[in-house]
Amino acid sequence: MEKLLSNRLNVQSLPESYILPPEKRPNIAPKYAAIPVIDLGKVSRDRKAIVNEIINASTKFGFFQVINHGVPETMIKDMRGVAEEFFEMPIEDRMPMFSEDPKQVSRFYSSIDYDSEETHYWRDILRHPCYPVESFKHL
Repeated sequence: MEKLLSNRLNVQSLPESYILPPEKRPNIAPKYAAIPVIDLGKVSRDRKAIVNEIINASTKFGFFQVINHGVPETMIKDMRGVAEEFFEMPIEDRMPMFSEDPKQVSRFYSSIDYDSEETHYWRDILRHPCYPVESFKHL
């Protein structure tokens, strides 16, 4: 349970094991400083061009923002609300989902391999697949 960050909400300073050494920190060049935006709503663009934009953004920046994806704003708001609700639950209620087994389909964890990582990432994660609904509804 000490591996979960959500148990450390009253931390006054960042533990050393969460500080990435300067030589390992990302060095984002100014030309990549803006997050790439992939617009899925442009009907005039073909699928191959969008796939290439995604590959380029992933390669050069590491992540990107998607706009005009068709997911209703209310659904996004509801999903965020459910996630917030989960992470606000008492730790005792979240712990049944905790697993360090990466093969566990649905799980709550803090790092990929906490015990062998040199530096930990400041995050707790709930991985819960939901498509197709029939395959994951029971979880």
